[in-house]
Amino acid sequence: MRHLKSGRKFGRTSAHRKALFRNLVIALIRRERIRTTLAKAKELRSHIEKTITLGKKGTLHARRLAFTVVNEKDAFLKLFGTLSERYANRNGGYTRVIKIGNRRGDDAPMAYIELVDREEEVAEAKGGKKAQTDKKESGEKVETKKTEAGKEKASAKNKETSASVAKTGEKGKTEDKKAAGKKAAPQSKKSDSGEGK
Repeated sequence: MRHLKSGRKFGRTSAHRKALFRNLVIALIRRERIRTTLAKAKELRSHIEKTITLGKKGTLHARRLAFTVVNEKDAFLKLFGTLSERYANRNGGYTRVIKIGNRRGDDAPMAYIELVDREEEVAEAKGGKKAQTDKKESGEKVETKKTEAGKEKASAKNKETSASVAKTGEKGKTEDKKAAGKKAAPQSKKSDSGEGK
């Protein structure tokens, strides 16, 4: 029985499990939102929250402990820089898990795990409705530019194909005439040889 045995094993050895969560923590710090299975996302929550708390402390001892988990330079600097500033007034609860349905191949429940107060969310909150309308307008402009460019490309391709078809048609006619002339010549020789006998 597993009384008081916390944590999921994921069918891995302890070394493999540590490496898995080290990689997931680094990926989440760098990207701030990752897609994984629901069980891994729930288990990752405790790892990432402890790591961010170490980042907020900022002491030498905390840095050494965090480096055992986050051993990539960019992620490490982000942890003790922007993330520690962002969550300075927040006591835990740095992540959220969003269920997104089951995976197609093995029907495993999938989820997004993301850091709360991400840069994108903050920008949207500051911009409010203006940011959304600007995005819509810029999206419409981009779509019209794309459709115009697509039409121009299509017309250019049509011109090229019609020109190439015309060239191949002319070449085909001349080749047909040459082939017909070659076939006719041997027949005339045979008829000449037949008349002589």
